[in-house]
Parts: sequence; C-alpha cells; structure tokens
Amino acid sequence: MVAGSMRMRGPRRRVSSRRRGLRGARVSAAVATHRRRPLVRMAAIAVAVTGMLALPGFTVPPSPSPSVSDPLRAMEYWLDDYGIRDAWQTSTGAGVKIAIIDTGIGKGPAEFSGVVGGTDVSGLGSPDGRTPVGARDPDHGSWVASLAASRGTSPDTGMLGVAPDAELLSISVGFGVSASVPFTEQIAQAIYWAVDNGADIINLSFTTNTPDWDRSWDDAFMYAFDHDVVVVAAAGNRASGTGVVGAPATIPGVLVVGGVDPRGRASLDASTQGITIAVAAPSENLLGVSADGTVVQWDGTSGAAPIVAGVAALVRSAYPDMDADDVINHIIRTATPPAGVTDLPDPLYGYGLVDAEAAVTASVPAVNENPLGNLAEWITIYRRANLIPDPQPTVPPAAVEPLPPVEQQAAGSPLLPSTDSLLYGTVPLTAATVAAILVALGVTAAVRRIRLASRAPRR
Repeated sequence: MVAGSMRMRGPRRRVSSRRRGLRGARVSAAVATHRRRPLVRMAAIAVAVTGMLALPGFTVPPSPSPSVSDPLRAMEYWLDDYGIRDAWQTSTGAGVKIAIIDTGIGKGPAEFSGVVGGTDVSGLGSPDGRTPVGARDPDHGSWVASLAASRGTSPDTGMLGVAPDAELLSISVGFGVSASVPFTEQIAQAIYWAVDNGADIINLSFTTNTPDWDRSWDDAFMYAFDHDVVVVAAAGNRASGTGVVGAPATIPGVLVVGGVDPRGRASLDASTQGITIAVAAPSENLLGVSADGTVVQWDGTSGAAPIVAGVAALVRSAYPDMDADDVINHIIRTATPPAGVTDLPDPLYGYGLVDAEAAVTASVPAVNENPLGNLAEWITIYRRANLIPDPQPTVPPAAVEPLPPVEQQAAGSPLLPSTDSLLYGTVPLTAATVAAILVALGVTAAVRRIRLASRAPRR
C-alpha cells in the first residue's frame, strides 16, 4: 500500500462506556469513568485519559499472532483500519526497544513478557520500574505499553500491541504525587536512562498544559536526538483541560500524535489541536491491559501515541539502518490525508492518519534532517539571550627584545639660549660689542683732549 491508500472501513459499532456484551464476555457493571481537572505547569501533569471501562477475565501465557478468533482482538479495530495487520507481513517490531516513560508497566500479565528492563526515577516505585506509582491511574503506563507492544496471552488470545515482537523498557515516574524528585527532573533522568539502555523509541503519554518546558529538557531531548532515538508524544485531550498542545508536544523534533474517533474524525474530547501535531491515530474505544491483567476500555491521546510508537517500531525493525529522522519522515509522508482536508499539515490531523502498512512498504525519499524541526537551532535562537559565551583561550604575551639605549638630549626652553646659540652666536656678538664700545670710548676721549687744548686760558 502506498501513501494515501489506507483503507478506512467506515463506522464500526462503538462499544458503550457502560454495559455492552463482548461476544459472549459480559462487561463489568462497575465503570470507572473519570475526567481530569486541568493541571497546569510542570508541577501538575495531565496524563491523557478521558474514560475507562473494565473488561474482566483475560490472562494466560504469551506469543503474538494476527489471529482474530479472540473477541478481544476483534475489538482492536485499529489493527485492521490502520494497516497494522498488513504491516505484520513485513515487520512485527523484532529487535526494537520502546521505552515507556509513565507510571510503570505491571509485572504479572503475560502480555508484558516483552519487558526487558526498567527503572524508577520518582523515588516512589521499585528499582525495576515495574511497580505502578500514583494514587490515580497507576495502571496508565500498563495501558500505554499494551497498545505499543502487548504480546497476547497465547497464540490466539489476548490483546496484541502494534509491534508485538518489540521489547519494552519500563520507566516509572510520579505524576502529580509527592515524589521525592521534581517532575521535570524525573523526565530528564528517564530520557537519559532510556537512551543509555538502548531505547530506539521513547513514548511520552502526558502533557504539561503549557507550551514552555524546563531548560533541563533541552539537554535531555538533545541527548535522545543525538543518539538517533525517535521521541513520540501525546497531544493531550480537551476533556482533560488541554485546549492546545503543551510540552513535550511543543518541543521541535518530537513526533506529536493527535486523536481521532473510530470513523477517523478528529476527536472532540480525546484530542486537542496545535501546529506541532504530526499525525493522528485512534484515541477512542481503545483497549488496555492493567497491571493486574484486567483489560479496560479507555480514551485519550495517551493511547494514540503508543499506537504510533508501535508503528515507528515496525519501521525501524523493517529498516534497521534507517535513522530516526527518516523513520519519522516515513510515518508522516505515508499518512492518509483525512477526508475534506487539503491544507497539510493540519492543526487537528497533522499530515494525516497514520498508515502502518504504507510506512513499512512505501518508497520515501531520504531526508537530511528531522522534518519536524531542529531543537538545537531552537535552543540557539531562543535561549541565546542567556547563553554564557565559551571561554576564550588565554594568549601569552609576545616577547619583545629591548631596544638599544638612546642618549637623551636635555630639554630646553625655546625662550632660553642653547649651547650652540651661545657658542656660535651670543659670545662673538658680545665680544664685538665690547670692542666697539672700547673704540667709541677711545675716540670720545681723544676728541675731548683736542677740544680742551684749543681753548687757551684767558687772563
């Protein structure tokens, strides 16, 4: 299938958020439907969940299969409508690691046998990151992980993730709880740990409801990008108070995912809008495996993001030598434009609805940079006012040979005679003057004698 050829199969029967049969499995009457109050700034983080429905009774041992004989798998409409089952003919995500930075992935369920490592950065969980943290929605990380890479409970039963052969890293963080580590620092530490432990893809299913982000995230996200990691983030949900995308969905280079309903239309509650949205994926009537193995139905771009993270894993598995920039480019260039939308990217759909089969099979020209922006350039432009210039190397002073001594002439006033003027001018002039005076005196004396002699005395 090539770009623009994804098969959308029209409206599917939507499952009620309350009581609806599941092909022989009775849906629990106890429904935990909740909407988050808008949580703003970095200290208050909204995980993108708008509703949840418990579906009891699904647990056993793993092994993925495209079989749809299990009624639970039949509910995973996105596997067919978004080309995922077809993409499995080419790739199932083998050899790729997806890091889930969230509340932690449960230990017990067979669906999570693909977890190969983890850690806790909140100070609240267990060292392996497998103990769910948080007083509210501690299963959130498990739901997210199951959409990305659940392995089912047997070859023919249990929920399958988009990339069932991909490996998972579980990194538990504390959302809105009394963690001993500030939230922004938790996320930065989680990203560093994920990269250092071999993550090829990082999934972030949360929003801060503000476009700004802490400076510590500059270095953390650059670390991921510099190590060729695809970072996927949820756009957020209006029902959770996110009217427009917030960080980390505002960070250049991040693959931001908006949400659509089962008909492929932008979701009113389980999505939001923003110019950074890159693609859209299902965010309503999703399934998720809880930490105790219970299967739930839930809504939110928290679920749309791991669907796209799974598609990224399929692409990376199909093309092991493809860098992160080209993986992102494959996903956005093969997305299906939504009906009636011609000006792309669109603030609701980005470049369109993700198409897994096209992403792994279509020929897409290579790129030289991330098509979703360059964080390094952003930092240079917008952080430059506070940048401290690099210290300049100290240049040693050049050695200068001393000049030969110069005989100094005595300073003289132009109003006073110099030695030369006295020698050659004043002294001879004085001598001549004295001589002239003496001559004049002699002449005067002679004249007086003559005059006296000519005057005879009279008697």
